[in-house]
Amino acid sequence: MRTNLKAVVVGAVLGVTGAAFAQGTPAAPAAPKAAAAKPAAGAPAASGKTEVTWWGHAAFVVKTPGGAVLAFDPWFTNPKAPQGATWPEAVDAILVSHGHFDHVGETKALAQKTNAKVYGSFELVSLLGLPEAQNVGGNVGGTFQVKDATIHFVEAVHSSSYQADPKAPSQYAGAPMGFVVEIANGPTLYHAGDTGAFQSMALIAEQFKPTVALLPIGGHFTMDPAQAALAAKLLKVKTVVPMHYGTFPALAGTPEALTTSMKKAKGTFKVLTLEPGKSTPL
Repeated sequence: MRTNLKAVVVGAVLGVTGAAFAQGTPAAPAAPKAAAAKPAAGAPAASGKTEVTWWGHAAFVVKTPGGAVLAFDPWFTNPKAPQGATWPEAVDAILVSHGHFDHVGETKALAQKTNAKVYGSFELVSLLGLPEAQNVGGNVGGTFQVKDATIHFVEAVHSSSYQADPKAPSQYAGAPMGFVVEIANGPTLYHAGDTGAFQSMALIAEQFKPTVALLPIGGHFTMDPAQAALAAKLLKVKTVVPMHYGTFPALAGTPEALTTSMKKAKGTFKVLTLEPGKSTPL
């Protein structure tokens, strides 16, 4: 995304439709909210199951049967984030797909709050300014273990830059990535990050056999619903969780359009539309 999306984010929140969209300027991290009457988003609803909570956009919190808590692309202040929800109190790993502000989000503040390790491209995690012990930089092909979750770094077709200071130039943040997470006694999840559809998704299916795919459907910067339906067929997944839609006017794809595209493509996957802040067992 180009470097003026921050203005569009403000416009989107105010109901203003902008003509230009960009990505790369970091939103100022908000301090963690004080404990409220509502439970923390991502809190387990039942034991023994893998549970996922969508925070809007591409942000998710996943809790595994073995107690691992994984936060993906934690932009917890996005316009679709659950209102009044508190941040997770305990996080083991923060997975950041690429350097754009709407995916890095509150990574640094969350890592400082929970002492979680941050997983992402070597270049990106090196730019975040966290203690070395919390930086787990790697590249496509890397595999890491977090309790009962095995995390694989896989490719994505996108771009990646990071801008810690809005007044400073953007910095190269390594290759964009997706994540495949194999969960013992649970599903194998694929968080695609920001990407278009690409033929090597078939290789991801062959290597890891994901069962649930978290796929962007908004279009403009990522796949639209038609491309996401094709991607799901390449991945051979049983369930698709739509993400990265509706946050800004440019991200016009909808879960309903994904369902329609799935039928046209003769796909057999289930579209599981999540409500921000609601914990859902998988």
